[in-house]
Amino acid sequence: MPTWGHLGLQDSASPLMEQLIFFHDHAMVVLILITTLVGYMMSTLFFNTFTNRFLLEGQTIEIVWTVLPALILIFIALPSLRLLYLLDEVNNPSVTLKAIGHQWYWSYEYSDFLQVEFDSYMIPSNELPEDGFRLLDVDNRTVLPMNTQIRVLISAADVIHSWTVPALGVKADAIPGRLNQVSFLMNRPGLFYGQCSEICGANHSFMPIVVESVSVNSFLNWISTSSEA
Repeated sequence: MPTWGHLGLQDSASPLMEQLIFFHDHAMVVLILITTLVGYMMSTLFFNTFTNRFLLEGQTIEIVWTVLPALILIFIALPSLRLLYLLDEVNNPSVTLKAIGHQWYWSYEYSDFLQVEFDSYMIPSNELPEDGFRLLDVDNRTVLPMNTQIRVLISAADVIHSWTVPALGVKADAIPGRLNQVSFLMNRPGLFYGQCSEICGANHSFMPIVVESVSVNSFLNWISTSSEA
């Protein structure tokens, strides 16, 4: 989760987020190289007192500064397109979760199991335990198994919301009357925090998301307990 003064991306908890971080680093290297080169050329022009009175054209340099940016854009576009298709890929999910956005809370349904559904509200600050995170902790966490392909179907009951968990590289709009779909695999246990990322009214800031990644056995035990309750 993000901490105070943290300017970088969160540590990844899924292969998709790892790929997103790699692409971010790749693009940043390209941008730093371009900025350095252009800055160097501008600084030399500022301090260069020599002129060429007979310079009328330079076809070679014009070809270079036309072709080079095109090649750089290709080096950025190809990994970007690859990643775009990877993000949309759905690989035979083992568990399906339905997330429905409301003003201002989330409700979840585990479609593969009978009678496992609940609402998830933010814990108010006056009820928060000492080790809780203000504006981020919820009363009912979304428990999901690690190392398992998960599909999340996302919709809304009233206005447009957005189901977002940065550590998993997942963000999809929840639109009334429409089902959006995301897929991910969590490769480590832990708690992963997110928030609604679409302005949805007065309490938009107060409908967080908490995904709890557990082992498959712990998940099945939790499902059994939830079904009996």
